[in-house]
Amino acid sequence: MSGETPEADRLEGTPHPRDREVLYGHHTAEAMVREAWDAGRLPHALLIGGPQGVGKATFAYRVARFVLAGQHARYDQDDPINVPKDHPVFRQVAAQSHPDMLVLRRVPGEGGRLPTMIPAEQVRRVRSFFGSTAALGGWRVCIVDTLDEMNAQGANALLKTLEEPPARSLFLLISHAPGRLLPTIRSRCRAVPLRPLSVEEVARAVEELAAGMPDIDRSRIADAAAASEGSVREALTLLAGDGLAIREATQGLLDRLPVVDDKALHALGERLQGDRGGAFEGFVETVENWIADHATGRRQRPVLRLARLPEVWEKVRRAAVDADVYNLDRKTFVFRIFASLEEAVRP
Repeated sequence: MSGETPEADRLEGTPHPRDREVLYGHHTAEAMVREAWDAGRLPHALLIGGPQGVGKATFAYRVARFVLAGQHARYDQDDPINVPKDHPVFRQVAAQSHPDMLVLRRVPGEGGRLPTMIPAEQVRRVRSFFGSTAALGGWRVCIVDTLDEMNAQGANALLKTLEEPPARSLFLLISHAPGRLLPTIRSRCRAVPLRPLSVEEVARAVEELAAGMPDIDRSRIADAAAASEGSVREALTLLAGDGLAIREATQGLLDRLPVVDDKALHALGERLQGDRGGAFEGFVETVENWIADHATGRRQRPVLRLARLPEVWEKVRRAAVDADVYNLDRKTFVFRIFASLEEAVRP
């Protein structure tokens, strides 16, 4: 999808969550919404939490369409809040033209640059939005994607409306780390934690999305799903670039420790040298997971002396931050990390 406008809440090359009809793996959360709606007890604010890439935004847009469409008469046990693509509300939400829906998110400013936080002027729109009558006489819905990208001033402005919500209003607040939010915000919401997906659920979601992504190697979807830790976003990132191959090469080197294959290590460093994104992050994450698994005994091999692994884990984290922030040499970083690991696990 060349020439597309960058959106902070969408992975490049994939459909935006507002365009997605299908959601995998969160039937229990959707059934809760439907039951609360049918009983007339839908909370005024849902705090949708969970790791990146598990469907939080897709869930929020599905709930928003359901509420705006007023689907209180129809019930499908297998898909309790679905609004089909041919419904007018679906089309309005996808076109960002529904008059009773407000979305707070980071959008490109002058020069096409994305701000690092949701601008305060966006948040100030909440009071006027909920202070007026619903244009279509029904509910008004506000999605915040994400609360993690709102500064303290914005969060406090949002809190004022959360404390005294008008009738038939709904906040759908998305967060990757709900525990870090203001307690005053958390206490005014019903928590909806979305878990990481199963490998099968990730694979099904990626299979569907891959139909519109010709660069995806569909033969590796199962491998990417297995390495994704329950995140569709992570699986797609692995498939779109060098990420999956980097993780496999890293894992192969780790599994041979304390023996180090210098030729393979050199090749890995070369592959990471020009990377400034996902592949490098994947390398660091693979190393950290390996250390954690062995240091806690989940995958510990008796021949290794692992007492120093926690120290190495801290070194990896600090060095990774420095390498990313200061744009340091990736190849040197790789050699330093494996030298530390080799010393830590040598019999």
